[in-house]
Amino acid sequence: MSSTELPGVRPTAALSSLVGAARVAEGEQVRTVALPGLELAVRARPPVRTDLPAALFVHGLGGSSQNWSQLMAELEDTVDGEAIDLPGFGWSPPPSDRDYSVTAFARAVIRHLDAAGRGPVHLFGNSLGGAVSTRVAAVRPDLVRTLTLVSPALPELRVQRSAVPTALLALPGMAALLVRLTRGLTAEQRTRGVTDLCYGDPGRVTPEGFLHAVEEMERRMALPYFWEALARSSRGIVDAYTLGGQHGLWRQAQRVLAPALLIYGGRDQLVSYRMARKAAAAFRGSRLVCLPEAGHVAMMEYPEVVATAFRELLRDTEDGRG
Repeated sequence: MSSTELPGVRPTAALSSLVGAARVAEGEQVRTVALPGLELAVRARPPVRTDLPAALFVHGLGGSSQNWSQLMAELEDTVDGEAIDLPGFGWSPPPSDRDYSVTAFARAVIRHLDAAGRGPVHLFGNSLGGAVSTRVAAVRPDLVRTLTLVSPALPELRVQRSAVPTALLALPGMAALLVRLTRGLTAEQRTRGVTDLCYGDPGRVTPEGFLHAVEEMERRMALPYFWEALARSSRGIVDAYTLGGQHGLWRQAQRVLAPALLIYGGRDQLVSYRMARKAAAAFRGSRLVCLPEAGHVAMMEYPEVVATAFRELLRDTEDGRG
């Protein structure tokens, strides 16, 4: 869900004709991957050793690959990490078919992994990216070694009140109405709203990090498909929530074979903390980490804690011992 970007970043060459230029943290690289009908921006952190296992990080609604920069830095001695910008977000242009469903995003992840030949990977997902990663792990178990989900967007019967505006974006015409209602807001005001919504303690965002987030908000607002991507992706989440049968997300969670690590924040205003126990029961043999002070983006608020939990998962699995 977060549009908040990270401190300690610098501009690099533009990846395509998109507005502005990508920011990369020290030690990172960003490249463009072109597939038929699909172009993805991929952020990579070269591993400290050549024998490290591959990992892929998938961001949430309104976020980007940069949401994972701090965690990738924490894990640079553990995995060979890459983070993608989902189609229409970050520095990835919209998909040619304008399909922003959870299934389409999962297909994009699978196509990238198949084309790169990096699978099986340690797959990470936050929010929408958690739903996408769950679907990937269920339908292509051969591509996933372990699954780490931070506040995954899995169906809830009672959506938190603070999450209602995001769900309303799925309604026809709502994006246009929201554009009119918020026309007078500055990029700084919009960024403050996102930070307050996504962080358990917005004070953890440094002044430099907030400034970069404002700049990124300005860049995204200038993109002609900004609102379309948000609205259609929100609709995709709602559709995934209402999908039943074998394609339902909870049913697919039960089909995941990979060892799973679930991380929930006690101050999460978008994914209810009460869903943690249900998720732990759905993913077989999973381990659950609850962070009472964290919000929706624990990997940005407490990257060292998330990294430690992942290393413990590795240590206790066959991959970690091998």
